[in-house]
Amino acid sequence: MNRKLLLISYLLLFAFFTASAQTADTAAQTDRGYLVKVGDQAPDDFKLVLNDGTQTSLKQLRGKVVILQFTASWCSVCREEMPHLQKDVWEAYKNKGLALIGVDRDEPIEKVQKFHEDMKITYNLALDPGADIFGRFANKKSGVTRNVVINRDGRIVYLTRLYDPQEFASMVKVVDALVNNKNTSIN
Repeated sequence: MNRKLLLISYLLLFAFFTASAQTADTAAQTDRGYLVKVGDQAPDDFKLVLNDGTQTSLKQLRGKVVILQFTASWCSVCREEMPHLQKDVWEAYKNKGLALIGVDRDEPIEKVQKFHEDMKITYNLALDPGADIFGRFANKKSGVTRNVVINRDGRIVYLTRLYDPQEFASMVKVVDALVNNKNTSIN
């Protein structure tokens, strides 16, 4: 009887630790460093100083579909994603009520302007000294690249992390539906 009890105890402990490990793996996969989630009103209490010297804000952009692409010149994944953002998003939707702004993490204006030129993009980059804008959306210790898609009412409708072609294609479908005023639900 004691052996059976001991065996059952070991099996229960094994099952508990296996389930805990699976839960931890699932949490790690879904925790992408964001402080915001889909359905939240986007933080809009900040100014975006653009690489051309102009300023804007999410409040001023209300009524447009907005994508904030958090980026940096040193980020190789950002550099991989940017041509796709330029071609598949910016060129396709810039005349349909879309604002795409790359928010450059904590780099000086000269570096941001060179990055903009080197990447041959035509959408604006914005300065983010101290990663303060980034910190409104994600934990400052988490990395870039990431995209925050915001609908015309200022609600977050899609979040990406890193550049994954499937996730990017899904984001483009969401953007297409938003700019073409198709019904999009917030999950």
